[in-house]
Amino acid sequence: MLQPGVSTTRWRKGTISADGRILEVTCAGSVIGLHDSKGGGSGPILTFSEREWSAFLAGVRFGEFDLGELTA
Repeated sequence: MLQPGVSTTRWRKGTISADGRILEVTCAGSVIGLHDSKGGGSGPILTFSEREWSAFLAGVRFGEFDLGELTA
């Protein structure tokens, strides 16, 4: 569900990309938005609560989303 303000806030681009695919993230109040910047960022926006975003980042740090883990 798109939360008010997420689509109109300033987006920060990630510094690591593959083939020009860059993720952008924003924060509007207590909602974090994430989208792909290709196509001018006109695609869907994933939204997370602060708690969900923190859990996702912790999973990234601990390798839960590494390719080896996903294919096991």
